[in-house]
Amino acid sequence: MVGWEIALVVAVVGILLCQSSWLFKDAKKRSRYPWFWGIWGLIQFPMPLLCYLLIVRVNWSKRRNN
Repeated sequence: MVGWEIALVVAVVGILLCQSSWLFKDAKKRSRYPWFWGIWGLIQFPMPLLCYLLIVRVNWSKRRNN
């Protein structure tokens, strides 16, 4: 492997680990299936993060009443 390919692999693995750990910690704090979000966050980027923000973090019932 060339040097830039190794750097790219390290960057992608770092992004996935950071995303996964944040999703797990935040979902655990909110009691919203932390293992599901943590494992899904390890598989791909950025769809798990976007889905988590839309499904868990946005309070749709509050928005509907306004």
